[in-house]
Amino acid sequence: MATMTQSQPFRPARRIQESLLSSPERMALRWLAAHTPRWVNSDHLTALGLLSMLAAGCAYVVARWYPPALFAACAFLVLNWFGDSLDGTLARFRDQQRPRYGFYVDHIVDALSALCLFGGLAFSGYMHPFIAVALLLAYNLLAIESYLATYTIGEFRLSHFLFGPTELRLLLVVGNVFLISHPFAHVAGHVFRLFDVGGAVGATGLFFTFLIAAMRNTVRLYRQERIR
Repeated sequence: MATMTQSQPFRPARRIQESLLSSPERMALRWLAAHTPRWVNSDHLTALGLLSMLAAGCAYVVARWYPPALFAACAFLVLNWFGDSLDGTLARFRDQQRPRYGFYVDHIVDALSALCLFGGLAFSGYMHPFIAVALLLAYNLLAIESYLATYTIGEFRLSHFLFGPTELRLLLVVGNVFLISHPFAHVAGHVFRLFDVGGAVGATGLFFTFLIAAMRNTVRLYRQERIR
């Protein structure tokens, strides 16, 4: 019996990246891929991305007692960007693509990375655990919608409303720097933790982005497969 690989060649989905920083990011990643040592491969970079996000989560926990650890969290977020963003670019640059393996492993790693990051924030003392859980749930809802759209529509959307993972990392880095000297925010005459406000806004934004994407793709698929 023929296997799926033999009878139905895999067709990668079209990648859609329209974030604010996508153009300069692509140029930077191509330059980095061209100058990456030959002994470094995409698997090394994927592992670096996961380990650096685990380290970022740990840095947030340490920051509960030692606030300067927030600067270490910034450094680990930059390392996460390097590993998570460069692995696919390097594979394409060297013509060593493994579409199914790469897609599967990359997004398993993304799920684990999100758990490490939001888990670290939940235990950091800078964000209420409920808000960290809400962020994780909203992130996973949007990720699931993206994966389903990749399978059913053939489009893998990496950004929504000009924001993608790189912009979100940058916002987190800026937030970490502000957190050192401004741990609280004043909203409507009330005082809240800065990351509680940012986390609540982020979770709400992710959730509504999920709803909009889900409704848009549901209508699109309904029109394509209308029952006559």
